[in-house]
Amino acid sequence: MKDRCGHPLATAWTLSTGLPRPAAACRTPEPAPAATARAAGASVEEVPGGDPRADGALVESASAAPPASVLALSPDFGDTDRLAQRMDVVETGYQLPGGGQVPFPGRHMIALYGSPGTPSLGVMGEQDVDAAVERAKEVAAEYDDLVEDPVVPTFEIITTVASASAGDDGDYSQELDPEVVRPWIEAAADAGVYVVLDLQPGRTDFLTQAQRYEDLLTYPGVGLALDPEWRLEPDQRHLRQVGQVGVDEVNAVGDWLAELVREEDLPPKVFLLHQFQTRMIVDRERLDMSHDELVPLVHADGHGTPGQKLDTYRALQTDAPEGMRWGWKNFYDEDTPTMTPAETMAVEPMPDFVSYQ
Repeated sequence: MKDRCGHPLATAWTLSTGLPRPAAACRTPEPAPAATARAAGASVEEVPGGDPRADGALVESASAAPPASVLALSPDFGDTDRLAQRMDVVETGYQLPGGGQVPFPGRHMIALYGSPGTPSLGVMGEQDVDAAVERAKEVAAEYDDLVEDPVVPTFEIITTVASASAGDDGDYSQELDPEVVRPWIEAAADAGVYVVLDLQPGRTDFLTQAQRYEDLLTYPGVGLALDPEWRLEPDQRHLRQVGQVGVDEVNAVGDWLAELVREEDLPPKVFLLHQFQTRMIVDRERLDMSHDELVPLVHADGHGTPGQKLDTYRALQTDAPEGMRWGWKNFYDEDTPTMTPAETMAVEPMPDFVSYQ
């Protein structure tokens, strides 16, 4: 028995969500009931939620023996183009630390924040890369017994650093050479550590800076963070005001990053937006949440007492786009006191991403 593309069904996969819903979307052949496909020799894979990238076991089996064709038996799998793109990513076989290819939900990332070789910018830069890997693992381990999902050690690397001086390009931002950052990314990949590149653009725009690090962003375990606190207007200077960015600029970065992910068949990337005042992202309710290649996350990074931080966290949730994920930041020195891991994971909603500075 063959599918309509001429492939023997023994080399085909039938994807089911496990729900008793009739066929809707299909990638190449016309759909058939799971029982019929199984009887004909096809492999039937149940994919709760409809995203094959989220299932680590499916990623492993599909990359080891890619199916010649795929039948999808539920509208939850989306249209043909979306399923085809997702299966292309699945067949790469790459899995994020913690398993599968979709960052959230399904894991919690616990990050050290900072810049290589600069202790004053955060704890990540207080030691060399090998020691930073071990420290990230130790901090993440404090969360293992608090959540059911895997806990992933993470680096958030300040890749462009807000500067008091204009610099040769006049943008009040010092851009690290990508070759300074690359060893940190490669050591992290070897150790099961996720990486997020953080941008503090000064008087230039986020997209210009992100494109400078395009090659680093083609690593599958590397996401991107935008920090509007350090986004200046042409007449502004750092620390004289809190910066801000319009949502159109954020969406332009998201469009570019999503296209890069599609072109390179990469897993979805964490797209992290720092915020501790509602004014920092203007018109945030218009943030484009439609990219299948990105997982947007608002990171509440203000410091203070636990009560002040909780008030900020709640305020940021007002008018948030549907589907937004949430992050939290703890400061070792500026918070009074620093919240414990148990206290951090007790906030609502529970943060997917927690960083330490």
